[in-house]
Amino acid sequence: MNAEIIAVGSELLTPHRSDTNSLFLTEHLNRLGVDVVYKTIVGDDRSRLTETISLALSRSNVILTIGGLGPTEDDLTRECAAAALGRPLHRDDAIVESIAARFRARGLRMPEINLRQGMVIEGAVVLPNPKGTAPGQWIEDRGKILILFPGPPRELKPMFESVVLARLREKVPPAAIRVRVLRLTGLTESAAEELAAPLYTRYSNPVTTILTAPGEIQLHLKAFGNDEAEAQARVDDLSPQLEAVLAEHIFSTDGASLEEVAGRGLLARRATVAVAESCTGGLLAQRITSVPGSSEYFLGGVVCYSNAWKSDWLEVSQENIERHGAVSPEVARALAEGIRRKACATLGVGITGIAGPTGDTPAKPVGLVYVALAAPDGTQVREQHYFGEREMVRWQATQTALDMLRRWLTGAQRSS
Repeated sequence: MNAEIIAVGSELLTPHRSDTNSLFLTEHLNRLGVDVVYKTIVGDDRSRLTETISLALSRSNVILTIGGLGPTEDDLTRECAAAALGRPLHRDDAIVESIAARFRARGLRMPEINLRQGMVIEGAVVLPNPKGTAPGQWIEDRGKILILFPGPPRELKPMFESVVLARLREKVPPAAIRVRVLRLTGLTESAAEELAAPLYTRYSNPVTTILTAPGEIQLHLKAFGNDEAEAQARVDDLSPQLEAVLAEHIFSTDGASLEEVAGRGLLARRATVAVAESCTGGLLAQRITSVPGSSEYFLGGVVCYSNAWKSDWLEVSQENIERHGAVSPEVARALAEGIRRKACATLGVGITGIAGPTGDTPAKPVGLVYVALAAPDGTQVREQHYFGEREMVRWQATQTALDMLRRWLTGAQRSS
């Protein structure tokens, strides 16, 4: 079965509000083996919303609307759903009394406009809403299921979990969806595609999607089966093939972030790390310490922005800075070795670069970053040229640093 989600509300078409309910619904529908094939946001417009619901009913098995069940004139979902179904609305006095009781419990009189929330589509099952005044509705029509949800997440989520989920389980035929995400770094999107496409394009199930983020590529494998075992077997067939060709570039197959993976490696090796950051301004330390339990392996860090601090705190020689510049492989190496020595850490990381948008020269453009890793077996330095705005450059620099940590801890050799 497939599903379609319609989020209703003109506010969702502005920069000020975003739809998060559809993510929650998609996760739970996928667990049931229902594939979400469309998501639409529609403003508070009667004709557009009616047209959108009609189209959804023509092409999807399960349609879920979010929002538009309030008491005001711009809450149109009930009326538009009824029009799309060709069914009348009638007032349910039990709902009206329930809403009035909520107001009385607060010492208030129910406004007349709340009567609209008692309107029910003919043949609908009313879905209780203990967290608000807007009940949901479940309508079955010619083999399709239309579910109307209130918009606030604190109302939608309990309604789905307590009422709708059990109903869907009864209606959805046995099926399963399994997803695996391969997260990798050290490759461009096109390079990853060149390696992976000859394998995944041979499969229509699983479906593979490549997504990109600063310093990271993700391959999402989504497999469908009649049961969990079949869907899992399909993922397990393709995934090892991709893992073999993408090799050490893959840092996670279980959803873990790069800082989590590096942390696991540090714990496994009983190693410690300290960092000296210039252009990243403490971002690397923040990412490492965002992992619970990082105090077991992270000793501390220094943000040494000025040249004086580089010299005074980490004994980077002034001659080194003057000869090669603060942004240089030599200074990155000195930072990594200096912080490792000062902190008595197993590993030291040094980062220096030009995050922009100013401070560049023809020889040293914005995006030039040097990342060094000092280890017991020597120091390695990478020269990186990143694209993007300041924050993107900073993030990618920390991604490189964490990847260098991961590779040293796992013994993986860099191949690019």
